[in-house]
Amino acid sequence: MGSRTPPKAPRTRTRTQEWRRALDTVSRSARHLDALAPATRDRAVDALRAIAILGVVLGHWLVTALVASDGGLHTTSPLQHMPWLAPISWLFQTLAVFFLVGGHVASRSLATARDRGETYGSWLRARLTRLLRPVAALLCLWAVAATVLLLTGTPLATIEALVKLALSPLWFLLVFAALTAATPLLTRLNPLWPLAVVLHVDLLRFGLHSGPSWLGWLNLPAGWLVPYTLGAAWTRGELDSRRAARVLFLGGTAATAVLVGCAGYPASMVGVPGARISNLDPPTLAAVTFGLAQCGLALLLRDRLRRAMARPLLWAAVALVNLSAMTIYLWHQTAMMATTATGLLAGRLPGLHTSPDSLGWVPCRLAWLPVFGLALALCRTAFRHHEQGPRNRRSSVVRRHLPPSKKPRNA
Repeated sequence: MGSRTPPKAPRTRTRTQEWRRALDTVSRSARHLDALAPATRDRAVDALRAIAILGVVLGHWLVTALVASDGGLHTTSPLQHMPWLAPISWLFQTLAVFFLVGGHVASRSLATARDRGETYGSWLRARLTRLLRPVAALLCLWAVAATVLLLTGTPLATIEALVKLALSPLWFLLVFAALTAATPLLTRLNPLWPLAVVLHVDLLRFGLHSGPSWLGWLNLPAGWLVPYTLGAAWTRGELDSRRAARVLFLGGTAATAVLVGCAGYPASMVGVPGARISNLDPPTLAAVTFGLAQCGLALLLRDRLRRAMARPLLWAAVALVNLSAMTIYLWHQTAMMATTATGLLAGRLPGLHTSPDSLGWVPCRLAWLPVFGLALALCRTAFRHHEQGPRNRRSSVVRRHLPPSKKPRNA
């Protein structure tokens, strides 16, 4: 009689048991993180912040391409070659939602700080420390990287493209930091005032074709003031009704459609290389009205997001993004460029180094997104401590957020 082949069932059962143990570990961690968040916390706010950050990250990865040619790399965009892909920018240009949440959280935090007798200086220092702390690591790494590239004979055009792409997220932080510092002056500002500034600036720029060349940059603070002051209005309770959210959503959508369809504004809500007008650099009236529509939609989704965040796994994912929100935002371009540079060792790879001038580029690019995500996860692991600070400090994601009307001892 021949020897019998040993059955493989035990090994299969062992692997199944390992998967179950891993899933149980993840589930227990998620339930633990869920238990840390107090019942008074509005989880919809954290969900909106996570959606806004991830939207910007995915948008940049989809509409920014580094093409390898002539021994170097240069930046281009699929929107430049395929303008009919502009709706992609409608999905992933979510900065208005981030400013909405930022204005809401900052105004509420300031009211709570005043209630417990904290000075404006200490409040602002705490707000800006976590916001700006991760910047130092990014600047140091890219100063070293640019020096190494220069010494190794990399073309100056390539170095300029890489550094510009890596440091491009900093403009957002500077604007956001300035608005945070001005929060005491903005808590009662009606959003119609900065909206009127944007309207008049665009009327002079595009309607009357008059005024100095720098005039459009007045829209940089004014344009983002609109969603930021909407966030303060949310704190005051002026946007609690669904009617207010519907007015923002429908009014913003209609105004954007008119501006794009009849007034000649670009359909893309992000900048496109070579375009005569950019909706984002600086913000135009169309970008602001589009942001109003986004804010209205975000407010309409609050109840659904609160219900979704009652699930421990979803809440854990949102909490982890919020714990490293600035690290994710600052390093996502570096993660993409590191993947692109490493891929050059294997030659010109489709969707990574090739020109985005045909529809075939799109599925190839989508296939690279998980690789970009893995590279970003490595960057997050390496640099998240710059954002989170000392380990013994409690995270704001699991710390109680007190309503402005209550004293800490009574909450």
